[in-house]
Amino acid sequence: MSDFLTYEQDGAVVTLTMNQPEARNPLSGESQYESFLDATDRISRDDDVKCVILTGAGSAFSAGGNVKDMRDRKGLSEGGPYQIRNNYKRDIHNIPLTLYNLEVPTIAAVNGAAVGAGCDLACMCDIRIGSEKARFAESFAKLGIISGDGGAYLLPKLVGMSKAAEMTFTGDMIGAEEALAIGLISKVVPHESLMDEAHILAGKIAANPGHSLRMSKKLLREGIHSRLETVLEMAAAFQALAHHTDEHDVAVNALIAAMEKKS
Repeated sequence: MSDFLTYEQDGAVVTLTMNQPEARNPLSGESQYESFLDATDRISRDDDVKCVILTGAGSAFSAGGNVKDMRDRKGLSEGGPYQIRNNYKRDIHNIPLTLYNLEVPTIAAVNGAAVGAGCDLACMCDIRIGSEKARFAESFAKLGIISGDGGAYLLPKLVGMSKAAEMTFTGDMIGAEEALAIGLISKVVPHESLMDEAHILAGKIAANPGHSLRMSKKLLREGIHSRLETVLEMAAAFQALAHHTDEHDVAVNALIAAMEKKS
């Protein structure tokens, strides 16, 4: 893995840690984008992986784009308008396309500030839990730019259009308790317990068969924008596959045995 993103696997759970704490884990360079591509490709090829935790080292989850690069017209900001468009399409857009569409469930363990692209990065995960120090800001407007990495698609689906518009148009920071109240995160935990809580949740997820987790996630994703009939058709096809797995047979027989024992 790269110096930016560490990859640790414990059984069926992979933990990805953004590891540039001195710079607050920015998303501003080609090596960082490539590290996400490498990690998601590795996870996709490993059928033993059932859950992924994403977090940041140090005091921040991710501070988003590098403001100095914007000033110096470097990185994503390099070149004329057409080149900048292509910079986004060829570089940072690979993160939402690969992380959001990753087949296995993902948990963002937000340890501190998730700002701009860092906020959008957390939104790309299926589940977000935050330490009491977690903070979120869709802060692009304060810099006179827009969310270039999927926030306009992701945020309204999580918090509703009104709150997404408020966060987008003001760029204001919100704390962990407000993030919980609006549904941006599902749990607030003591800062020192964040990773323990994330691993407990990941363990509960990973206790289930991998194939059903992957197909369930696909159905949830499809359900966001497809017609009911389409999702039902997919569900029927996926269910047909699931009914012919050894894991299903074992689970059903175990449940019946437990019921008979109680009776």
